[in-house]
Amino acid sequence: MQTPVTPTHCPYCALQCGMNLTPVPDGDGGSVVEVTERTDFPVNRGALCGKGRTAPALLSSRVRLTSPLVRTDGELRPAGWDEALDRIAEGLSRTRTEHGPDACGVFGGGGLTNEKAYTLGKFARVALGTSQIDYNGRFCMSSAAAGGIRAFGLDRGLPFPLEDIPRTGCVILVGSNLAETMPPALRYLTELKENGGTLIVIDPRRTRTAEQADLHLAPRPGTDLALALGLLHLVVAEGRTDEAYIHERTSGWEEARAAAMAHWPEYVERITGVSVPQLRETVRMFCEPESAMVLTARGPEQQSKGTDTVGAWINLCLATGRAGRPFSGYGCLTGQGNGQGGREHGQKADQLPGYRKLDDPAARRHVAEVWGVDPDSLPGPGRSAYELLDAMGTDIRSLLVMASNPVVSAPRAAHVEERLRSLDFLAVADVVLSETAELADVVLPVTQWAEETGTTTNLEGRVLLRKQAITPPDGIRSDLYVMRELAARLGVEKGFPTDPEEVFEELRRASAGGPADYSGITYRRLAEENGVFWPCPAEEAGGPTGLAAGAGAGGVHPGTPRLFLDRFATPDGRARFVAVSHRPLAEEPDDEYPVLLTTGRVVSQYQSGAQTRRVDELNAAAPGPFVELHPRLAERLGAVEGEPLAVVSRRGRAVAPARITTAIRDDTVFMPFHWPGEGRANTLTNPALDPVSRMPEFKACAVRLERVGV
Repeated sequence: MQTPVTPTHCPYCALQCGMNLTPVPDGDGGSVVEVTERTDFPVNRGALCGKGRTAPALLSSRVRLTSPLVRTDGELRPAGWDEALDRIAEGLSRTRTEHGPDACGVFGGGGLTNEKAYTLGKFARVALGTSQIDYNGRFCMSSAAAGGIRAFGLDRGLPFPLEDIPRTGCVILVGSNLAETMPPALRYLTELKENGGTLIVIDPRRTRTAEQADLHLAPRPGTDLALALGLLHLVVAEGRTDEAYIHERTSGWEEARAAAMAHWPEYVERITGVSVPQLRETVRMFCEPESAMVLTARGPEQQSKGTDTVGAWINLCLATGRAGRPFSGYGCLTGQGNGQGGREHGQKADQLPGYRKLDDPAARRHVAEVWGVDPDSLPGPGRSAYELLDAMGTDIRSLLVMASNPVVSAPRAAHVEERLRSLDFLAVADVVLSETAELADVVLPVTQWAEETGTTTNLEGRVLLRKQAITPPDGIRSDLYVMRELAARLGVEKGFPTDPEEVFEELRRASAGGPADYSGITYRRLAEENGVFWPCPAEEAGGPTGLAAGAGAGGVHPGTPRLFLDRFATPDGRARFVAVSHRPLAEEPDDEYPVLLTTGRVVSQYQSGAQTRRVDELNAAAPGPFVELHPRLAERLGAVEGEPLAVVSRRGRAVAPARITTAIRDDTVFMPFHWPGEGRANTLTNPALDPVSRMPEFKACAVRLERVGV
């Protein structure tokens, strides 16, 4: 009998690489899966990074949770599902009775499937009646989303498929290290260069990605906004604007141009450290080809001015006619596996399914009708992620966490850990006993990607179907089961199905007519078509913006791989320039803290590391944290390669071995953020928030360095 092979997708980053899974015995009487190449999926064409190849290791009972845990006499002990769910319902009910529904918080994750994210938002607002729900995606793509909505009227990470990248003339890659964060995507940049295009990488470190660049700019962290404005100044001064495009397809140019002209090249050079000749060469490389793109990632986005920074890069694209045209545009390289879908369907503090706004009366009526509730019963917008975590133990007394590990991933992490400990009640649903789960009163073990069916939406806006390949072990339940059982215990008996396709059918109705319209997408289509790009309305006429107009054969809409070719998603169809100006970091270096810290990822670990740190092969490649610094800085300190070095900010102290390299500026140090404990980088980071996106300033804060034991 032939062993079944299940085509599905990787559980990690937003590429959602295609893979095949084949069940094999696990040695403990059960089965796990082995990963094999799947060449039919166009995003990765069979290629996988080490994380994807080793993902099945997390299915082993040796490393995962296999039973609910409840805290008794200060210790977590195994328990049955009914006891664990009863404890959670009692904790939430007690808080709601004593302090009101908004004293209950819900914290979700960008790794949840669309079905789970949708249900979590519904659970918070209908079963708990709380406005206090947000998710860890707020820490990833929120500034790019805010900037995209402000300029284009719509946020989709990439408004074009990845396959367009090698066909453009120039790519400016800002604050992304694709070679380590999304290795299979690096081929698109390689193909770009093979096709005669050019690559400009902007990063304070000479990363593996920067080594591929035709031009590498290494600005001081936190100065990306000034850099973009300086480039736009030169575009204007050199007569490289596309005046016809600006006149026909945009608004707000005069104000944006005036703001940019205040950022002359020599001024920008002083701010950023990027020389005037490099600025001029960047403009030449970007403007000379017929088409070009700007792609941003967490570098420019994770700042207290991230939305304005994204806006400045969008302004550069608009001024040169590089948006809404073939093989041109601005795009955000979404990070988490379902970072795109996770922010579309209701687990974000201000959003309802379909990317509808929670404070829009029409949106409330539509979703309330689908849910069978009174629109007036839906709470209003709540706190953003960090603000929610900061309010724990005071305004928020109980918290339910799904698929997130804020003890490691949140800024000012020691403070967040203290706030978690101060809660009256904490429940965590996760695959492993994360650092956050270790603090919980109840921990629920839930299914993983290979053990369940569900949809995700990758960085292109391509909705995908992950298929169940194996049966989960005894003692494991799905997140959908958890929410149904908790809702019932909280008095809401209906409306929380556990079948993911049934949930998706409801999501389709809830999203219909919204900016992220999934109503024309079905599980059958996803399986047959290798994914479908949203917006994909059920009606032939298209969505409310007209962006999805044009049905295919038989009246079935084909989906929308490329946005904005005819119009933008604004009321008048024009893209909007936004006048922005450089401003300092929330925390600039001074005599006490004279160095800048920036953080990021390494290729063999992922996010908070809760899963990847349990995989032997990945740990062997990246066993722990480090502090990367330039030889000149090391010499001033007397730092020695491999010896422990303390990094101290106004929020705390982290210690890790020194890694001395010329690949970083001499006024900057770098730490990866995957580890807890003494080397936890987010102990140091600054929670200063962007006023629009509420994104914390992860990417730059002032620190000092100290040799340990000296």
